[in-house]
Order: sequence, then structure tokens, then C-alpha cells
Amino acid sequence: MLSNCDMTTGLTGTAMKTFIRVLSILTVLFVAACDRVASVSVVDVETLSAEEIYQAGERAMAIRGNETAASYFSEIERLFPYSDWASRGLVMQAFALHKAKKYDDSRSAAQRYLTFYPTLDDADWAQYLIALSYYDQIYDVGRDQALTINALQELRKVIETYPESEYADEARPRFDLAFDHLAAKEMEVGRYYLSKQEYVAAINRFRVVVEDFQTTRHTPEALYRLAEAYLALGLGSEAQSALAILQNDFATNEWTADAMVLLGNQGVDTQNFAGSGWLARVYRQTVKGDWL
Repeated sequence: MLSNCDMTTGLTGTAMKTFIRVLSILTVLFVAACDRVASVSVVDVETLSAEEIYQAGERAMAIRGNETAASYFSEIERLFPYSDWASRGLVMQAFALHKAKKYDDSRSAAQRYLTFYPTLDDADWAQYLIALSYYDQIYDVGRDQALTINALQELRKVIETYPESEYADEARPRFDLAFDHLAAKEMEVGRYYLSKQEYVAAINRFRVVVEDFQTTRHTPEALYRLAEAYLALGLGSEAQSALAILQNDFATNEWTADAMVLLGNQGVDTQNFAGSGWLARVYRQTVKGDWL
């Protein structure tokens, strides 16, 4: 690329003056154009109809300008607060903010929609966006689980309040995954206590999984870990109860086979069940159907 010096080499004095004058004019025009671009959105929004602002927001989203889109949609709420476009713009504002990962702001906009327009068609979407504002922040098992609990609560609202909605269909598998996530956290803590030989603390964690998260994929391992902890405490009958549930509910699971080996190596009868305690109660309820 040529520098200014390269460009001006060989110019006569008159030509040089003309070149500098033209360059100065172009510089002024460029600065003026930049100033105009900086203010054009404000000027334009004030002169546009609600529909035109909405379309501007859609165009911004199409090129991933989600925060810009959210600003356009918020202008509809400000300039045309009682129009049909205001409600449509508000839920789109929540959607654009969510795509921009502005989760708190998205949740606030969605909640305003539910407050002002609880009976309109997009109420199910607004509630789903509230749930997603928590769900999409669940990163790993090691983090604080408050977000997971909030996600579960809000996803349940979608499922129970709008059971026929397309968003309820999307919420159900996410609810199951979030539920599994909580169980995974209990398992992680239980394994930690088990590794430290703090058996009672470990049992309390695994018990939560068996009693409160029994539909998750973690239940077989939780039962095995319970058998492991109970054997360490010398409570063979409780370990028997864990094995009995594994044999009935998870007959082909690898944790069941491992539990049989574990109990067999400790001299515990793996064929005849004579357990007692809370696990025996779970066995009677889930396997035998004895609820009283």
C-alpha cells in the first residue's frame, strides 16, 4: 500500500496544493459521516412506525446483532406502549437478550411480558425463556447448584402451565437433564466422603439419590456405593437391601454384578434377602408393593 509520501512524489506545487485541499475536504466529510452514523439510529427510530422498528430488530438479529436488536425492540415498548407491536417487541427483546447471553436482562423482559400480557399467545414462550435463563448457565457438576434448582422450578412451570405447548415439549427433556445434574452433584459429594472414609456422610448423600432421584441414571451406582459404605461399617443386612433392589430393578446393570462380587467377597449372602432399615423399606415399597 502506498504511503502519503509515495502518492505525492512528483506532484508540482499547484498539484500538491490541490491534492491537500481535496484530502482535507474528504477528511471533513468522513468525520461528518461518522457523526451521522453514530446518531442515525436515534433519529430514525423516532420517525419509524412500530412495525418498521420491529423489522429493524429482526434484521439486526439476522446478522447476529442481538444486543442491537434488543435495543430496537425496547424502543417499541417505549414509543408504542399500548400497541400490539409492544407485546411482540417485548418477548422478542427477551429472546434477543438471551441470544446475547444477557440472561438477567432477558429474564427481566420475559417476566414483564408475563406481568403485562399473561393471556397472550407468547406467554408460554416468555416462561420458557425465563427457564432457559437459568438452564443455559448450568455448566458443570462442581458449580453451585442454585441455578439448577431455579431452572427446574421454572421448567416445571412451563410443563404444568402450558402442557400442550411446543415449549413444554422442549422443557421436558431439559427438566430431566437438570434433574440428573442435581443427582450427579450428590454422587460427586458422596464419593468424596467415601474416599475419606466418612461413611455416614457418604450414606446420607447416596440415600438422597435413591430416594429423591431414583429415576436418574445415577441410582444403580448409588445403590452400589451404599452397599460399599454399609459393608465398611459392618452392616451386612443394609448392604443386602441395596443388592436386592439392584437385582430386581437393574438386573443386567454392571453395578449389580459388581455389588454381587463385593458382598460375596465379604461373606454376605447374595441369594437370600433378610435386610432391615430404610433400604429394606424402599425394597418392600418398590419391589413388593407394600406401602403400609
